[in-house]
Amino acid sequence: MSVETDRLTRTYAEHIAWLERAYAEALDATGFEAVVLHSGAQQKRAEADDQYWPLRPSPHFQHWLPLSEPDCLLVVQPGRRPRLLWPRGTSYWERPAAPDSDHWQSSFEIIEVSSPEAMRDYLPREGAALIGERRSVPDVWGAGHAVNPEELVKQLDELRTRKTAYEVLCIAEANRRAAAGHRRVAEAFLSGDHAELDLHLLFLAATRQDDPETPYKNIVALGSNAATLHHISYGRTVARRPAESLLIDAGATYQGYTSDITRTYVKGAGGAGETFTHLVTRVEQMQAQLCGEAVAGLPFPELHERAHGHVAGILHDLGIVRMPPAEIASAGVTRAFFPHGLGHSLGLQCHDVGCAEIPPTEQTDWLRNTTVIAPGQVFTIEPGVYFIEGKLAELRAGPHASAVDWRLVEELAALGGVRIEDDVHVTGAGAPVDNLTRPHLA
Repeated sequence: MSVETDRLTRTYAEHIAWLERAYAEALDATGFEAVVLHSGAQQKRAEADDQYWPLRPSPHFQHWLPLSEPDCLLVVQPGRRPRLLWPRGTSYWERPAAPDSDHWQSSFEIIEVSSPEAMRDYLPREGAALIGERRSVPDVWGAGHAVNPEELVKQLDELRTRKTAYEVLCIAEANRRAAAGHRRVAEAFLSGDHAELDLHLLFLAATRQDDPETPYKNIVALGSNAATLHHISYGRTVARRPAESLLIDAGATYQGYTSDITRTYVKGAGGAGETFTHLVTRVEQMQAQLCGEAVAGLPFPELHERAHGHVAGILHDLGIVRMPPAEIASAGVTRAFFPHGLGHSLGLQCHDVGCAEIPPTEQTDWLRNTTVIAPGQVFTIEPGVYFIEGKLAELRAGPHASAVDWRLVEELAALGGVRIEDDVHVTGAGAPVDNLTRPHLA
């Protein structure tokens, strides 16, 4: 295990102590005496089949412990040690993977049960709330209990917006693991010819994690495929072109926590390749500057708008749009080339909860982080510049079409687009963010 055991154990104990206090306050504020957290149930791939998707545990359950097994219950009752009701599987068809370590087990009263139905003898009789996916909660567990009460769920979600030292440690380790995959893929791309599927499999091999363990389906895009923001339909053939680009957006997990990293590479010669290389360099510089400006107290939407100002300067300087940068941004032209949000909260889910409570505006309709940056938050910073057919068609039909060098755009479109993404942790008021990605991947 790469994480120091003593540090993992110490920060986890602090994490559990904080959760116990925070849950007691949330239960008192919402009038409940206890809460029962359901780990989740496996879901069928299709009604006509008997295959099941790998379990994605409930984040409320996994906030307490890194156990990825279905139909477990965690009973949290102030003044009592948390009780884990654990139906140890007896199926000879499948066996869940063991957790990375057992550092968490001493924090719970663990009760092994023979079946989910046997759990009802250990559940609170009244005054409890049950949190879990509604379709996977048996009636026998929910009888007499409030299921997913809105106000309590909201308060428990808010607890996940600011990470403890244990959570940051886990996200940092998930970054270290993902970085090994990124380095291996970059080396393969720059030194030879590979299909997208080949690169995807190299990432999995380097991270030592199987596809279901990744926080999201790896995005591996060569050439024009990088203009599809979530390109996961991997090509199986090798294409040899004078210039080639690779956009890889891929992460890893550790103790249930995720990383989310994107890099873009280019190789080859030719006018388009040279200009695209400059584009990658400029987006890298923009991303680094935005990371440095992400300080507590700044509204994240303002940082997002600064990103559009940077994109306007890039489009002008590379000759893609012949307008002053301020006009490129104010006219909304940048949104044809940078149509997504600058970043999102990160934790037990890749797009974690709690940082999009303020409704976005028309200018920030895809922004998943609309909060004021605060100490303890972990989020991504991922600006990009793309050549997306549909967005370019809108621009071509609009009032600023004549300002665009369409010949250059057509050449660059063969290389898809650029995105650079790091995971950052806000350490304190006015302090620069702690970049959890860069120590492992330049």
